[in-house]
Amino acid sequence: MSNGNMNLTLKVWRQKNSQTSGKFVTYKAEQISPDMSFLEMLDVVNESLTHKGEEPIYFDHDCREGICGMCSLYINGRPHGPKRAITTCQLHMRSFKDGETITIEPWRAAAFPVVKDLAVDRSAFDRIQQAGGYVSVNTGGVPEANAIAIPKVIADEAFNSATCIGCGACVAACKNASAMLFVSAKITQFSLLPQGQPERYSRAQSMVAQMDEEGFGNCTNTGACEAECPKEITLTNISRMNNDFLSAKIFREAHANEHAE
Repeated sequence: MSNGNMNLTLKVWRQKNSQTSGKFVTYKAEQISPDMSFLEMLDVVNESLTHKGEEPIYFDHDCREGICGMCSLYINGRPHGPKRAITTCQLHMRSFKDGETITIEPWRAAAFPVVKDLAVDRSAFDRIQQAGGYVSVNTGGVPEANAIAIPKVIADEAFNSATCIGCGACVAACKNASAMLFVSAKITQFSLLPQGQPERYSRAQSMVAQMDEEGFGNCTNTGACEAECPKEITLTNISRMNNDFLSAKIFREAHANEHAE
């Protein structure tokens, strides 16, 4: 190392597509500034590969501000790397030591097939959200902000759930590749608010059914999802979702019994 820069060894998963097998390939990342983000470090490595006439490493990215959820990298055995409550694009190289070997993989889940190298197809999340439908309440024109009184504690909880960026770290962290934290956050952001009540229980049913159809695993409450979530979504959301799902089942059965009589 010179001038405070770092020399690193990268073990990167390379895979052409979901139909082919992949393997780890070793690369050198030299003269890396500790102030670079992890994605900027990969940019430097890719520039070097391009100059050599080799194919650059394919990885997802977009905003690079911790908002979009695209930078889905499994780094040294943890989603988004060694720091808590940040995305990969917010991870800086000063979190590593000069001479260190860094292993970089894509999310590992059957419901997230590999697109190429480190990028996976997370459209299963989109389909789960679409299964939730929309809020049907007729609000007319743009309502005055305080027209519907919502206690601050409820509004805060709904907002906290809505901060989920759908990155998939919860799935990558779970030994069962469960999507329960993601799905519960998307359900909770509506179920806590008055506008979300008309479809509250049917929404829970539809989204859970779609989650199961996509092939995600079951939740066994290990808490790994909460620990690795960059937006610190809590397990409380899963409890709320389970309550809504059970309530929907009870209401459906009671309704069926009424018609049977």
